[in-house]
Amino acid sequence: MENAEAPALAGKVVIVTGAGRGIGREIALLAATEGASVVVNDVGAATDGAGSSAAPAEEVVELIRAAGGTAVANFDSVADPVAAAAIVETALTAFGRLDGVVNNAGILRDAIFHKMSVADFEAVIRVHLLGSFYVSHAAARIFREQESGAFVHFTSTSGLIGNVGQANYAAAKLGLVGLSKSIALDMARFGVRSNCVSPFAWSRMIGTIPAETDDEKARVARLQAMGPEKIAPLCAFLLGDASRDVTGQIFAVRMNEIFLMGQSRPVRSVHRSEGWTCRSLADHAIPALRPAFYPLDRSGDIFSWDPI
Repeated sequence: MENAEAPALAGKVVIVTGAGRGIGREIALLAATEGASVVVNDVGAATDGAGSSAAPAEEVVELIRAAGGTAVANFDSVADPVAAAAIVETALTAFGRLDGVVNNAGILRDAIFHKMSVADFEAVIRVHLLGSFYVSHAAARIFREQESGAFVHFTSTSGLIGNVGQANYAAAKLGLVGLSKSIALDMARFGVRSNCVSPFAWSRMIGTIPAETDDEKARVARLQAMGPEKIAPLCAFLLGDASRDVTGQIFAVRMNEIFLMGQSRPVRSVHRSEGWTCRSLADHAIPALRPAFYPLDRSGDIFSWDPI
């Protein structure tokens, strides 16, 4: 009889933020199935960040333990640096080490730009971008000392490509790309990896998307067919030793499709030996560059075919 395949995360300790529901829940469950001890972090808030409840995180921990896995719940908010450090401390107290962090926690407060409040912009930035920084920063010292570790940050095509009514979310998610790449560059010498995942999956947050027009209803119907469990395998892989040479990348997952997303590089250039004026820019530079301009695409314009 052939030996069973070894669990991908045997002996690892990982933190998954926002793990009480949706994508985070599926990542936590799969990580435990693959042998990891999991810190299931979730404040149990509504999609806009209001309220709190211990029930979602506790339920996931119970499921993991019932299946023979190892997990502890944590209810601290990623949006506060002291609380974020306490999430990391939970891993050390419960399991004595830390090997991976999945920055999945998030909220949505969508509004068209001119109607978006300062409070709603700052709240989304605080959870997604600052929260990912706070947790990662608290874990970075541990990873440096042990010369190993993996970060998985959740970005979005709202930032990578664009969407209407999500300036706060898009800014945070594109900011995460820069954060991840900087971590990858700064910590490569210590054997630490950092990657981004952009998910297509139905979740509570996606459930807040307006569905009034026929196009919007069709888009929501497509998303409803994509379960959050489809996102988990790539994340578990990126936490494991098999991905030791994968860092600084951006992946998108849509059903059974995995995309390697592009990163900003020069597309076209113009040169004028005497320098530029407003007139020569209008007459020469912009006409030469215009064929390579990006249109005002939204995520759905680029991913226009049905998921596979």
